[in-house]
Amino acid sequence: MEHNFSSLRTDRKLIERNRRNQMKELYSQLNSLVPHQSSREPVLSVPDQLDEAASYIKRLQTNLEKMKEKKDSLMGIERADYTCKNSGGGTTAGLRSPQIEVIETGSTLEVVLMNGLDSRFMFNEIIRLLHEEGAEIINASLSVVEDTVFHTIHSKVGDSAHCINGAARISHRLKKFVQDDNEF
Repeated sequence: MEHNFSSLRTDRKLIERNRRNQMKELYSQLNSLVPHQSSREPVLSVPDQLDEAASYIKRLQTNLEKMKEKKDSLMGIERADYTCKNSGGGTTAGLRSPQIEVIETGSTLEVVLMNGLDSRFMFNEIIRLLHEEGAEIINASLSVVEDTVFHTIHSKVGDSAHCINGAARISHRLKKFVQDDNEF
C-alpha cells in the first residue's frame, strides 16, 4: 500500500513539474513577442512580464482604433451617429450598408448600387472596377430618396462570347467588392 502511495506521489510530482515547465515555456514565448526597450534591462519576473504583455496588447488595441478612425476620416466616412430629427430621435439616418444588384443581359450590365449618404467613395470604386474589366460606361445616374442613394450604371462589356463570360465575372467581382466592404 505504501509503495502504491509513493508511486502516486511521484506521478503527481512529475505531472506538476511538466505543467510548470510548459507554463515557463509559454511565458517565455509571450515575453519574446513583446518588444523591450533595451536588451540591458534586468530580467522581469513572470507577473511583471504578464503586466507588460497586457499593457502592450492594450496599446496595440488603442492604436488600431486610432488607425481605423483615421482611415475612415480619410475615406470620408464619419463614425458619429446621424440621428433623424423628424423621427423619434433614436433612428440612424445616412448610415446604410451598401447593396448591389447586377442585371446581366448578354454583354450589357445594369448595376444598381444602393447605399446611405455616408458611402461617398463606393460609386467611384464601382466605376474603377468596371474600367479595370474593360467595360464601357454607357450611362450613369444618381438619385436620392430620403437617406438612400441610388446609383444606376449601364455598361457594355463587348459582343463576343468571351465577353459574355466577362459579364458574369464582372458581376461576381462587383458583388464580392460590396460584400467585402460591408464586413468592415
